[in-house]
Amino acid sequence: MQEKIAAKTARIGVIGLGYVGLPVACLFAEAGFDVVGLDVKADRVDAINAGVSPIEGREPGLAELLADVVAGGRLRATTEYAALQECDVVTINVETPVDEQHTPRYVALRSALRDLGPVLKAGALVIVESTIAPGTMARLVKPLLEEASGKRANVDFYLGHCPERVMPGKLLTNLRGVSRVCGGETPETAQTMIALYRHIVQADLDPTDCVTAELVKTAENAYRDVNIAFANEVALICEAVGGDVWKVRELVNKSPGRNMLMPGAGVGGHCIPKDPWLLAYQAQQTGVPIRLIAAARAVNDGMPLHIVALLEDALREAGRPLEGMRLLVLGYAYLEDSDDTRNSPSEVLVAALRERGAEVVIHDPYVVGYQGDVYALAEGCAAVVVMVAHSEYKTLDLAALKAALRAPVLVDGRRVFPQAVGWIYRGVGESIW
Repeated sequence: MQEKIAAKTARIGVIGLGYVGLPVACLFAEAGFDVVGLDVKADRVDAINAGVSPIEGREPGLAELLADVVAGGRLRATTEYAALQECDVVTINVETPVDEQHTPRYVALRSALRDLGPVLKAGALVIVESTIAPGTMARLVKPLLEEASGKRANVDFYLGHCPERVMPGKLLTNLRGVSRVCGGETPETAQTMIALYRHIVQADLDPTDCVTAELVKTAENAYRDVNIAFANEVALICEAVGGDVWKVRELVNKSPGRNMLMPGAGVGGHCIPKDPWLLAYQAQQTGVPIRLIAAARAVNDGMPLHIVALLEDALREAGRPLEGMRLLVLGYAYLEDSDDTRNSPSEVLVAALRERGAEVVIHDPYVVGYQGDVYALAEGCAAVVVMVAHSEYKTLDLAALKAALRAPVLVDGRRVFPQAVGWIYRGVGESIW
């Protein structure tokens, strides 16, 4: 296998052509490998085969790279698993969500393993790049793939876990420049994974076992979630006592070893809201008390509702109730300059506002269905709520926006317009005293 990888004669299959799988497939194709990408969505497959990226938002270089590798015949997409039967390496990049009880729901992963098994080539290397709970490779992936294929792991095929470390807006940059943990079922498998990823990764590639790789990825996202929750809780304290969290954060971070993150209107995306629960899941089943992760999740999940409270307070100052008001929400993606709406805090906010009897108008320059002229949408609205720091919003004409509104109410969940002059203004962590 390592000889094939070195010679670039190894054929690579990529299951799942979303935010991770598509750029992974493109980079391996760019490196000179023959790549087959598989996705269950026929329209996505058709777009990719036409050289058109199905990912909206700002993704520097991805559209151009996709067009190049497709035109060069190095990448093709399909909905048929039979196309993977000659692949020497198969990566799996599918969603791994948790349900409302924080239990992993591996519907897509199980489906991929069951469908891959019957066509799995003898001696193939299967790498799960999706983020999974510690112990999933041993408890689910290995036995299910053995059952589906009729083959034995580490004898007839090989298994590894190399969790992705990317975020929308920086997909290619992250894939090329961020280190990866290569967890193999055997040390030889880990080294083979390093030989493979060295063709597309310019950073460290660290060999380890599967469970360590599972722990590393879930722990790093839980770490970020906890730190964001700390920043959000400090912001709430600042509002209560008359402080400014942004000044506090600036001065805290002057102390050596401190890195207080930015507070905001909530945490979204496919990873951070669920990866802490993946980290905790198996340990929780054995009775280990999970306190910090649960508390952080509660703080961050509560931030969209805090925005509702700020809005109600601002409208009260303007002499208007929340019920019956027409409101403009700016941003529906979870991340600036992205079209990714998975676990968007805006979704929670909009649902809460509508439950309270408000009429909500949504604008997002990257999300289909919510695009349009901001100023036209603002007509007749009693307030504007900024939920995403899209670049487009930073250049808005505030005077023109205020002129379109029925009341000069601005609630800023992302510090796009800090302490806007001439508005009834509310911002996260900014006191009105």
